[in-house]
This record gives sequence, structure tokens and C-alpha cells, in this order.
Amino acid sequence: MKLAILGGGGFRVPLVFGALLRDASLHRVDQVVLFDLDVTRLAAIGQIVRQMAQGVDGSPSVAETTDLDEALRGADFVFSAIRVGGLQGRIVDERVALDLGVLGQETTGPGGLAYALRTVPVALHIAQRASELAPDAWFINFTNPAGIVTEAMQGVLGDHVLGICDSPIALARRAIDALGLPQESTTIDYVGLNHLGWLRALHHDGTDHLPRLLSSPDLLANTEEGRLFGAQWLRALGAVPNEYLYYYYFTREAVAAIKTADQTRGEFLHDQQGGFYAAVTANPGTALQVWQRVRAERDLTYMKEARAEDESRDDADMAGGGYEGVALAVMAAIASGEVADLILNVRNAGAVPGLPEDAVVEIPCTVDRAGPHARHVPAAEEHMLGLMQQVKAVERLVIEAVTTRSESAALKAFALHPLVDSVSTARALLDGYRRRSPEIGALFDD
Repeated sequence: MKLAILGGGGFRVPLVFGALLRDASLHRVDQVVLFDLDVTRLAAIGQIVRQMAQGVDGSPSVAETTDLDEALRGADFVFSAIRVGGLQGRIVDERVALDLGVLGQETTGPGGLAYALRTVPVALHIAQRASELAPDAWFINFTNPAGIVTEAMQGVLGDHVLGICDSPIALARRAIDALGLPQESTTIDYVGLNHLGWLRALHHDGTDHLPRLLSSPDLLANTEEGRLFGAQWLRALGAVPNEYLYYYYFTREAVAAIKTADQTRGEFLHDQQGGFYAAVTANPGTALQVWQRVRAERDLTYMKEARAEDESRDDADMAGGGYEGVALAVMAAIASGEVADLILNVRNAGAVPGLPEDAVVEIPCTVDRAGPHARHVPAAEEHMLGLMQQVKAVERLVIEAVTTRSESAALKAFALHPLVDSVSTARALLDGYRRRSPEIGALFDD
């Protein structure tokens, strides 16, 4: 099988390749093509994955290309992990918002909308090329904001596009471990959109064990989410939110922490990865060791603004998920019929009452040879559904803004987002992004 990885020069690509090396199934990937427009980054990641494959029997062949059509042609699976505008674009997303006193974060709030405005046009072009060059391929989208990008691409490729994220399954696994339940036989009730969801129940042997977790401050203290949100708030909710809901529930604290930090997350990664790629280029023989060291530092500083100054992530938190494992499970289920239960971004089709049929939602699915099958979930509480409806409306306005080149739709999207506090702020956000992001400026120029 051929796997094309778009954004093949990205820092996290070796995680995916490592999962492929661990795959012992009969129907496994034997050809990997890395596509990226940045030849320096592409060469660096190529060095790393080849070093990972040394001494591993049956490891996939690896090729690198800057030609999108070459990467897509004849692919069985396509992973997309592109970053339009690079980390400099992420810095703009963060700083324009922070300068106006609102959340500057990569996927949540106005920063995420700006990221989508840059990314959706490119994603639609990729989807069109994939429809012609690999019409039967399954497209697994990692590209953020995953919900918006997946929904836009489904307009071209239909249900052969699905989105993945490691946050929901990592949350569920941490909760299951804290309760001492078996991972394989515990059923997860989770509902939401990408980076906006809630764990509502954990069923084992006919009993929902989540109330036991919520009633125990000691058990909650053993989870990332318990420390992040606090036992009192989780008991009040009666559910465990995805970590990204911190930005909605503790907006003032998040904005203040980011504004007072020496760097935004984008600025930190820009500096860190600039040094990483330079080091690998200068000494290719040590590429894998350098990547492992930098990856550990990156993981430890993830969502730093949501933790106390002296608090760091522990090993269990960082090992709780892994989007590369989710991607491999999707491929194994489709290619060989190894049925998997996963939380994915898929078309709603009535699974979540109160959201449009064609909206992409993040919910438990069963995956088999025919692809993902969304499970119908119990109706969401009003506060959950209301927030999902508002954010989904904003996401669909962003897609409309791109496909119709409508500045009005873009302004409406910013103004209606729950983390933007006024229409005046929305206008200033859109103006700022148009000035400082070339891709967004070009989208609305006559």
C-alpha cells in the first residue's frame, strides 16, 4: 500500500513513521511518499525516518517530493498535516488577537479562524487533485483546525475524508486508567466538535463509572483534566471536558497567561524548530537523536499557559494518546477489516441531535473495511449543544468566506465566535489578519 504524507517535512511526521514500523499486520504500508514545499525540512525528516528504519525488517520504502501530483498519484491512503503560512503564520494568528485583548491560540478562537482562512483554499485544491489522481484513497486529515478543514474537504471527496485528533482518546484513556478499568472493554460516551467536546460516561459491565471519578478529588488529581479544570468545576459539569475547553471556561486566565509569557507558543516553536532543522542540516548523522530531544522538550511545554508555573506534564499524560496510533488503527481497519472503536471527526448524519446533517462532528465511531460508522449519541445538555451550535455556525461561515471570497462572511464568523467580545473587535481582527497574513489578504483582494 502507498501512503502519501502531505506536510512531510513536519516535525511530527516521525511519530507516524514510527507507528508504521511497529505495524505487524499483513496489509501494511510498504511505500511512503513525503510531500513538502520546503526542501530543507523535507530532507531533514527524510534523514530521521531512514535512521528510524535502520535494522527494521520490512520497513517501508521512503521517497521525498515537492510535486503534489507525484505524491498523490495511486495513493491508497493520504495523511494531511500541512501548515499553510508556516510557524510565522501561527505567530501572526496569535499576536493579532492578543494585541486586541482576545485569545491568541492556534485552533481555538480568532487565531483558529485565521488559520482556517489560510488553510481551507489549499485543502480544497489538494482535495480536487486527490479526486483525480487517487479517487479511491482514504484521506486522513491531521491539518488544523481539523473540524473545519475536514468539513471543507468532504465537499469534494465525500465521506472518504475523516479527521483525527489525539485529545479525545487521550482524555478517555486517562480517565479509564484513573478508575482502574480495562481499556479494551470500557465503552466511551463522548460528544463534541474538534477541540470542543466532553467525556460524559464510561460504561463497563453495565455501569457508568464516570460519576465515581467525578466524586473523587484524589482520583481526579491523577488526571491532566482534573488538575486543569479542578474537581469542583468537573463535578458541577457532570462531565470531563476536552482540554481545549479551558480556553472557554477560563478565558481571562488563559489570555492573561499568554500575554504575560515571554513568548507565544508559535514563537517558542518557531525558535525551537528553526534550531532543530539547522542542527539536522549541519549534522545529518545525528538527526534522530536531535529530534528525540527536541520532541521531549516540545511535549513538556504543551499548553503551558494552563498550568501552574512549577507544574509540568507527567509521562502518563503525554503517553495517553497519540494521533499516529489513531491513524494507524484507521488504516488497519479499512485495509484488513480489523474493526476499531475510535473517536473521529466525521459527517454527523443525525448522530448528534441538534447539529446539521452534513456538519463534521467528533464522536465515537466503529471503523471497518467500509470506513467509519458514526455512533448515535445521547442528546447533549443544553449548554453543550448551544456552544457546539454556535461554534459550528462560525466554522461553516469560514468555509463560506473561502469558497465565495466573502469578506462579509469572514467578518460574521469572527463576530459570532463566543471568544470575540464585540463586532468592533471582529472588524479589527479581520483587518489585522488581512494586513499581516498574505494568504488572507489575497483571499479578499479584488
